Amino acid sequence: MKLLRYGLRGQEKPGLLDGNGHIRDLSAHVNDIGDAALGDDALAKLAALNVEDLPLVDSGVRVGPCVANVGKFMAIGLNFSDHAKETGMAEPAEPVLFTKHTSCINGPFDDVVLPRGSVKTDWEVELGVVIGKAAKYVTEDQALDYVAGYCVVNDISERAFQLESTGQWVKGKSCDTFGPIGPWLVTRDEVENPQTLDIWLEVNGERRQTGNARTMIFSVAHIISYLSGFFTLHPGDVICTGTPPGVGMGMTPQQFLKPGDEMRLGVEGLGEQRQRVLKGD
Repeated sequence: MKLLRYGLRGQEKPGLLDGNGHIRDLSAHVNDIGDAALGDDALAKLAALNVEDLPLVDSGVRVGPCVANVGKFMAIGLNFSDHAKETGMAEPAEPVLFTKHTSCINGPFDDVVLPRGSVKTDWEVELGVVIGKAAKYVTEDQALDYVAGYCVVNDISERAFQLESTGQWVKGKSCDTFGPIGPWLVTRDEVENPQTLDIWLEVNGERRQTGNARTMIFSVAHIISYLSGFFTLHPGDVICTGTPPGVGMGMTPQQFLKPGDEMRLGVEGLGEQRQRVLKGD
C-alpha cells in the first residue's frame, strides 16, 4: 500500500493512493497515518479494504508529510561510500547518528524556506525508514520486521550552520522546512529489498545525485539493530539512512541552493518530491 496524508497544514487527513494514482480517503477507518496505524495488524486491516469503496479525494489537494506525530526524526551521516569519498572524510567505523528536530518536517511539495543568514543550504535525497512497532535490542536478521514502510526524505542541510560554527550538526539540519517526507509511505511488503533501490535528485532540471542503496556502508537492517541497542524505537519514528554522492558541498566549485531554485528527487518505487526554494524573512 501507498499511505499518505492530505489537506491543509496541520489539518491533514489519512489517505491511500489507488492503482490509478488517485487519493482515497481513509478517515472512516483510521484516525491518521502514525503510531497505532503502523503496526502489522493495523496495516493488514487497511490492506483488506476494498479500495473502490473508499471515497475519492479531489485532485489538486495538498499532500502533507506521510507520517503524523513523528516522535524521533533520526539520520545517519556519511553512510554511502561514494558520498564519504566526495566529502574527503573517512568511512565511519560505526553509524554516525544525528537528529533533525521534528519541527523541520515538511510536505513533499511544500516550499523550502532559506533561514536567515543562510549561505550554504544543500540538498540530500535519502531513503527514509518508518518504524512500525517498538524495537529494543533487535538483532539484524529481525530488524526489517519492525519496519512499517519506506519513504523519500530530503535531508536539507545548511552547511555553514552544520560544520563551520560551534556545536552539533543538528543546527544545520533542523531549520524550518528542512525535512520534507513523502509523498507516501510504501508499506514494507512492497519493498522486497531496500538495499537495491535507485536514488536520485535534480536541481533546476539538472541531475545532481545518482546512487543506489547497495553502496550504503551500513544497511537498513544494521542501522535499526544498532539504534535499538541504545534506545527504543517507537512506531512512527523516522530514520533517514544517508545520501549518495552529488551534494552541493562536494562539487567543484561548491554550489548551494538559492531563491527560485527547484529540487526534484525520488527513490525507486517510493514516489517523487518537488520543492521550490524561497528566501526567508
